[in-house]
Amino acid sequence: MQPLPVPCPAHLIPDATGTNAFHDAYRTAMAHNAVFVAVEAEGQHWTVKADTLTAGPGRGVTAVNDAIRTAILRLVDAREVDFGAYTGPVYFMMHGVRDEERARELAAALHAALHEDLEPLSRAVPPASSLR
Repeated sequence: MQPLPVPCPAHLIPDATGTNAFHDAYRTAMAHNAVFVAVEAEGQHWTVKADTLTAGPGRGVTAVNDAIRTAILRLVDAREVDFGAYTGPVYFMMHGVRDEERARELAAALHAALHEDLEPLSRAVPPASSLR
């Protein structure tokens, strides 16, 4: 498995459904000192996961963390993701995404944001009034 490009197109976000797939994707990120990001099927819904610990020490996201947290909370408020979302600053998770395509879009946008490119996140998660 190769590390994800930055920015990463949504179709390249790994599907980490199942223990082996998750471990493979996570180990690949660690081996390349890269941010881990993946989607997982959970019944009829999808989960988006990201972790900056795999990128090694010193990989801080403080410059973009407020924007990421705000976007995730907008998705929760709009009931597009479940209430128990993790909003960082190191680990991010969004359960209850309606379908794989949307999960991949959100994962790619989150991945870009974790590399300090907030534009894809702004497109994927517009202002609160646009989500309802």
